[in-house]
Formats: sequence, structure tokens, C-alpha cells
Amino acid sequence: MVQIIFYRQKCIGCNACVEAAFSRWRISQKDGKCNLIDGREKKGIYIAMVNAAEIGPNKIAEQNCPVRCIKVQELSKKLI
Repeated sequence: MVQIIFYRQKCIGCNACVEAAFSRWRISQKDGKCNLIDGREKKGIYIAMVNAAEIGPNKIAEQNCPVRCIKVQELSKKLI
């Protein structure tokens, strides 16, 4: 699994994430900032759990974000 963490308050709406991973990001018509699709909000931080196939485009979104408000990390599998 891959975890995407989005600090929306820092977002400036530059659209770099939408261009990199259109299936996961959209620009809000209300305030011009980006929205993380299927992200769950807690205290202003949005988190989405996605499958490993989405890591590539979202890593590009993370790298292209000028304010560094996106973090993408692959979660390790714990052995029982």
C-alpha cells in the first residue's frame, strides 16, 4: 500500500499534481487549491491509501509541488 499525505493549507493551486496524477488530484472551484481525491481529512491534513500502481504518478506530483505539501510513502508490509 501507498500512503499519500496532503497538507492542503500550504497548497497554492499550481496544478502540478493534477498534471502528474489526474486520477488522484483535482483543482477546487471554490478556492483554487487542490483536492486529494478519496483523501480523509483530520486536522487539516488529508490522507489517502492507494494501491502500489499509483506510486509513480504521485511521486512525480510530490516532486513537482513547489511548496512541498505532498508526501508519498510506500508502507512496508508487516510479517506476522
